[in-house]
Amino acid sequence: MRTNKMLGSQCIKKTLMQLDSKAIPSIAELKLRAKALAMLDAIIAPDWEDRYYSYNQNWCAGEEMASMRNGSGDDWFILFFEFGAAIKGLDHESKIARNSILSEEVQRQLPKSFSTFYKEPAFGMDWLSFCYWCEPTKGSWKKVIHPDTTYSETPDGSLELLSLLYEPASSYQEFASWYYELEIPLELIEKIYSHHAITEQIVQVLNPELSIVLAKEFAAEIGYPT
Repeated sequence: MRTNKMLGSQCIKKTLMQLDSKAIPSIAELKLRAKALAMLDAIIAPDWEDRYYSYNQNWCAGEEMASMRNGSGDDWFILFFEFGAAIKGLDHESKIARNSILSEEVQRQLPKSFSTFYKEPAFGMDWLSFCYWCEPTKGSWKKVIHPDTTYSETPDGSLELLSLLYEPASSYQEFASWYYELEIPLELIEKIYSHHAITEQIVQVLNPELSIVLAKEFAAEIGYPT
């Protein structure tokens, strides 16, 4: 498995700009996609430390958490809870990640009801390059803006690191080919994206060495249908 950044067909373009918050799916859709990515990775890479995407539907009482770690120091965390959802991301090579003011702006710009998110030690909120949040009553995502345009208009990694959360199944197919060196049928990825129940046939295609019993255990942790 590769440990550097994803080199998808649009990687060069993605590093030149920031993700428009309008591109992020609704909270419900984002949760489904995050679970699908985690389910695919869990079957392909049973050992948690080898996975790119993970999901814990029982992160805390009333909270669910999705995460991504690419093995090169970049990550993102998404917290789903009663007040909405929030995303913290880090492209450790970006200029803005080396500026501490962004972390302060997260606490200043997010609603106080999101304190559970920005005070969570596991998310490493003192080092980030982008942050988005969404309140269920408002429906639209917002982005934390750095007050200095020197940083607010610089590439922050959001477009690249969050891409599989909104791009079509073909993008995961490309990612799996590069990262896991696997050629996965597009229709199978689409099944997982649509939350088709996990079957032994699906598991065998993705990972012949994994049992359906263990795959269902992973699904239970993720909150994916079996």
